[in-house]
Amino acid sequence: MGEEAKRYAVVTGANKGIGFGICKKLASTGGVVVVLTARDEKRGLEAIERLKKEFALSDDSLLFHQLDVTDPLSVASLAAFVKTRFGKLDILVNNAGVPGGVVNGENVLRRKRGELTGWTDWNIIVRQNYELAKECVETNFFGAERVTEALLTLLQLSTSPRIVNVSSAMGVLKHIPNEWARGLFEDIDNLTNQKLGDVLREFLKDYKQGSLESKKWPIVVSGYTMSKAALNAYTRMLAKKFPNFRVNCVCPGFVKTDLNENTGFMSIDEGAESLVRLALLPDDSPSGQFYSVDEIIPF
Repeated sequence: MGEEAKRYAVVTGANKGIGFGICKKLASTGGVVVVLTARDEKRGLEAIERLKKEFALSDDSLLFHQLDVTDPLSVASLAAFVKTRFGKLDILVNNAGVPGGVVNGENVLRRKRGELTGWTDWNIIVRQNYELAKECVETNFFGAERVTEALLTLLQLSTSPRIVNVSSAMGVLKHIPNEWARGLFEDIDNLTNQKLGDVLREFLKDYKQGSLESKKWPIVVSGYTMSKAALNAYTRMLAKKFPNFRVNCVCPGFVKTDLNENTGFMSIDEGAESLVRLALLPDDSPSGQFYSVDEIIPF
């Protein structure tokens, strides 16, 4: 196969979980060269070896590069590697993420059994604090934004660029009672990176001061909700700014991963399916949409 026919993909946070599943499926597609990235180099290289051994993937279809999405130097290093090695990028999957709290697996199971049903029950399922919320926002939104912005010029060199942002149904706008933030996220025509950052910085400031409720921020898995809502808004902003890109966000469903102490009911492979489909979308497909698995849902 000639170099021209190949597509090049980067998947963040891919040494385990859904990211690992995405790399497996993309690299098995034929014609897609995948860069599996992970914060921990040892774990990333182990993941590569496992994929090659278990699924007979070749050195040509799967590469590793270290990436900490919260570290600008690490992001710059990845961008330089992609530019030097491939000269362009066709697919970016922003998968790296943290839960923004400490997940209690037993309470997740209690909710699945119907013993915990209220919205506020999430606070005993995922115990949160300011530090964890800050880490969550830094990783899930600012990390994804940092990686995307660093790779945009390489994506623009592709004939069919794709960006897939792994999101969550927790990030739908109805979960944000703060009208200023919600209005800003909805106003795609006037949205900027600066405005998105301003909302999240204001949220974290209020969280630190203990005024989540009085300032009408989400009080349940707050950092996660805000980071994913911002990621969704960023997805729509990018889709508008780059009409030849296909940029979408997706809630992959309740997948068995470390994020939920493996209490999900979908396998890693099932969870990766919708993301891979969006990564390989035909040119005439929708952009700027929010998918719940394979169904388009309202923001």
